[in-house]
Amino acid sequence: MVASLVAAVFAAVCYGVASVMQAVAARTASHRPAPGTEGEAGTAPAGLDPGLLVRMLRQWRFVASLGLDTLGFIGQLIALHRLPLFAVQAMIAANLAVTAVCATWLIGAVLHWREWVAVGGVVTGVGLLGSSAGAEGASQAGVVFKLALLVAVAGLAVVGVAAGRLPDRLRTPVLGIIAGTGYGVLGVAARVLNGFAPLTLIRDPATYALIAAGIVSFLFYASALEGGSVTVATAAVVLAETLPPAAVGVVFLGDRTRPGLGGVAIAGFALAVCCAVALARFGEAHENDGPYGPDGEPIAQMAGKANA
Repeated sequence: MVASLVAAVFAAVCYGVASVMQAVAARTASHRPAPGTEGEAGTAPAGLDPGLLVRMLRQWRFVASLGLDTLGFIGQLIALHRLPLFAVQAMIAANLAVTAVCATWLIGAVLHWREWVAVGGVVTGVGLLGSSAGAEGASQAGVVFKLALLVAVAGLAVVGVAAGRLPDRLRTPVLGIIAGTGYGVLGVAARVLNGFAPLTLIRDPATYALIAAGIVSFLFYASALEGGSVTVATAAVVLAETLPPAAVGVVFLGDRTRPGLGGVAIAGFALAVCCAVALARFGEAHENDGPYGPDGEPIAQMAGKANA
């Protein structure tokens, strides 16, 4: 149990550092105008840009972040082997606290007292979850459940492509929700894998649901970061990647808390997720933006508006 808790925290740290690097790479590789400079509000964007990932792969930050994501995913798998989904997903969402602290070092972002309180809230919530989480549920997922995960990923892909053509005020939160739901499917698929032997993985439909969910979610999240408010996109991802998987784990997979600690687990989950949402603006890490002003807006962007 202790090893699984350490693995979950390790995964959150890896994901948190990687997200800063990926946000920088996404903005640098983007061909879209920066938010606030695209002209009349509500102009329909050109849709998703499949070449975005290709351009991001040319940047060392993005390549290094993929390595960190891989390490984080290994930690997540280890955690899911012993802990319930609601605990692991909330701990993974805590990576935004890591992102916030890293942003103060890497791009000169300023954490104000409310955000330091949110960082403390995330840490406290994770601690409550760690102390109250029981073992993973004993229920086993059948083939139908795993095929349903594949169908869900396909549905997310179709909806995401359509959402890519929405006006920015709708596009960003909708893509964030879709990406977060996909990351939630990834967590559920990782939870129900039959094993890690090569032949077992090849025969397991959950393996393909996991891979497809990772690719689809990453593309949609990068697209949401590319052309809208990253605070909105990241908050949507956090909510969508934690709440539905937690419900799936409890309802379908038998996840439970330790006896008598259900209230503690609920409080920890709510505290960690709400405080992570409060830190959502730190998903924005454009290297030419920092430092940040007192309202959370990059000073460089504020200066651009003043000169307009």
